[in-house]
Amino acid sequence: MKRIIRVLLLLTISGLIFSMGIAMSQDSLLYFPDKASVADLATGGLQPWPSAADFRGLLAEPTGPVRGTAIVFHGNAGHAGHRRFYATALNRLGLRVILAEYPGYGPRGGALGEQSLVADAEQSVAMAHRQYGAPLLVIGESLGAGVASAASARQREVTASLLLITPWDRLEQIASHHYPWLPVKWLLRDSYDSAAHLRSFGRPILVAVAEHDSIVPARFGTALYEALSAPKQLKVIRSAEHNDWPDRVDNGWWRETIDFLLPPLH
Repeated sequence: MKRIIRVLLLLTISGLIFSMGIAMSQDSLLYFPDKASVADLATGGLQPWPSAADFRGLLAEPTGPVRGTAIVFHGNAGHAGHRRFYATALNRLGLRVILAEYPGYGPRGGALGEQSLVADAEQSVAMAHRQYGAPLLVIGESLGAGVASAASARQREVTASLLLITPWDRLEQIASHHYPWLPVKWLLRDSYDSAAHLRSFGRPILVAVAEHDSIVPARFGTALYEALSAPKQLKVIRSAEHNDWPDRVDNGWWRETIDFLLPPLH
């Protein structure tokens, strides 16, 4: 009996040590920033925004009349310069595009974590509205959907609409899906609870999920959609995985999406 108790105690202590290790290293499991200089990012028609000295992202202006401004919060890997496909797609539709950068990513300093990223995103949304006015569309992809949801809820009065691509309802759900043997509810420091943030948002929201997403399975984005109040729309990107969805949509998809989210250009 004493031997059994010792084994159980050892297993319990080992489990606690492992769980503590996960809790302490969760930033490295959730955030994958790439570092780069402003000069590295500001190429091919992308300009530092609002300036090179006070860099918060990249700006791409359309060549014709401006329908509105879209500010994009990207996924957890790389940096904003890797997301120029948003500028290509949305400039064609008359949207000014800001590819927002997070603290700790690209050329920016700062701490990783939900509190830091959301507070910074809120400032970027407010700054974009002050500089360019309405309408302002906020776009978030994957991790960025969690950031965009929280920041838009805080800046509800200046946010016209919200596009969430491969989002989840609560980060806890994704963590439990990938680590079902861990007590993730007690270990997670960051929650990114988009369902709670957007419960009374009251602006048009379009949720786009990737049909075969193995990183953020589509059911979690659908759960978020179901928790939202109208006006809302759900789009399933057929045959898409988490990272290849941009190759599965065309100009028509983007046009339909923006027409739901923003008033037409007069």
